[in-house]
Amino acid sequence: VQLQAFGGGLVQAGGSLRLSCSASGSIFDFSVMGWYRSTPENERELVAYITNDDKIYYSDSVKGRFTISRDSAKPTVYLQMNSLKPEDTAVYLCAVVTAARGIKYWGQGTLVTVSS
Repeated sequence: VQLQAFGGGLVQAGGSLRLSCSASGSIFDFSVMGWYRSTPENERELVAYITNDDKIYYSDSVKGRFTISRDSAKPTVYLQMNSLKPEDTAVYLCAVVTAARGIKYWGQGTLVTVSS
C-alpha cells in the first residue's frame, strides 16, 4: 500500500488548510483511514479517523475545528482544518488499516505550521 499526503503549509492562526491522502488500491481494501500528528516534543497523536461504515473519531484537541471525510470513489481521506492554532503545528501523517488483515500503513508526513 502506498500513501501520498498533500496540503501542508504555513498559515496564520485562525486560518484553514485541507490535507488529503490518497492510497493505492480500492476503498474497500481499508477498514479505517485517519490522521496522526507528531512534534519533536510530543509522541505521535491520533487526530481523527473514519471507518468504512463512516464512524468518526476526533481527538478532544481538534473536535469542532477539524473535519475528516473520505472519497468513496477512490481511497482518499481528507482533513479539513479550520480555526488553526499555533499548537496545531506538527507533521501530519495519514494512516490506513487494511480490511483483510488489519495491517496499518503509514504515509509520509506533511508539515503544517501555524504562525501566531
